[in-house]
Amino acid sequence: MTQKAIPFVDLIAPHHEMAEELIDVVRHALATAEFVGGPMVEGFEQEFGRFCDSRYCVGVGSGTDALRFALMAAGVHTGDAVITVPNTFIATTEAISQVGAVPEFVDIDARTYTMHPEKLREHLGTCHIDRTANKLRSRRTGRPISAIVPVHLYGQAADMDPILDLAEEHDLTVVEDACQAHGAEYFSGKRRCWLKTGSIGKAAAFSFYPGKNLGACGEAGAVTTDDEELARNVRMLRDHGQNQKYVHSMEGYNGRLDAIQAGILGIKLKHLTRWNKMRREAAARYHQLLSAWASSLVVPYEPAWARAVYHLYVIRTHDRDGVREQLSQSGIGTGIHYPIPLHLQKAYSNLGYKSGDFPNAEKACSEILSLPMFPTISPQQQSEIVETLLSVSEATAA
Repeated sequence: MTQKAIPFVDLIAPHHEMAEELIDVVRHALATAEFVGGPMVEGFEQEFGRFCDSRYCVGVGSGTDALRFALMAAGVHTGDAVITVPNTFIATTEAISQVGAVPEFVDIDARTYTMHPEKLREHLGTCHIDRTANKLRSRRTGRPISAIVPVHLYGQAADMDPILDLAEEHDLTVVEDACQAHGAEYFSGKRRCWLKTGSIGKAAAFSFYPGKNLGACGEAGAVTTDDEELARNVRMLRDHGQNQKYVHSMEGYNGRLDAIQAGILGIKLKHLTRWNKMRREAAARYHQLLSAWASSLVVPYEPAWARAVYHLYVIRTHDRDGVREQLSQSGIGTGIHYPIPLHLQKAYSNLGYKSGDFPNAEKACSEILSLPMFPTISPQQQSEIVETLLSVSEATAA
């Protein structure tokens, strides 16, 4: 047992440090009755848009809302197919389904756990052109393919240049799922510069669930884009289709960002760059501590084109469940992101996928283990975690 339990994520300490500022947000809302919309929401949207190097940011009620509204505003329709990966949280595919489309999966890269561009190329190569509608149509479902949703996973960007090239070749829209990648960067060889996640595709979806790198004190999300019309449509979709009060241009949803959450996010956004730097430093310490055990444990791989922000620090081990149980008994919190790939979930049994269809995702899902990761994790805590982890790994291998 460690001297003191080490949580998987610490959501308490940073709120203690900012308590007065956060309480002032609530006081302001109570004093002004600005609970929905208003200056706090608009101010956060402007600041987060600048942070992401995007012209527009639209605050919404959750990351799921963000992806759903982004897909709808980007022109995904009922009856379409949208390509994504099976190694992600179900919110990715829920958003696709809630638009009326159907998710189609391609496998992940075995090292980055993000969409494998060559697997995407292979999948698109099996499709055919509907000459009448001038659309790419899936041979699997017969549906027109309208979009690709690459998932920036665990705080690291997907390899976007080849994905964007394929999208352009086949006239498909790219909407980034950036719900775990606030501040992550991608080096575009085509543009010869580093790009922030949220500024690469047609639009991007962010979640501000409390455990994210930038987390609200409740549910919240945002869409970023450089497309003025898309941003305008998202603003209407989040607010019952209104372009002004009681004037409805379309049917919409109740998906607005609460003003108090926007105010809280605005306070925290000032710290995000520093927090991300602290996460990268913690990841580097993990790398160093685990470097001698590369044969039995796989540490995160960060390619030259990525600057990850380590929302999660995910290792791989063959006896994942046994190791996790032993760590838990030693007072060390862990997580599994995600234990069952989406194509094997009961919720998607109607899609007809089977075990073996996406071997990289399936193998990863059976081995991945997320170690404690948060900005204030100390070197001493990390040393205790790794010491315990390696003693458990040695015991299970014996």
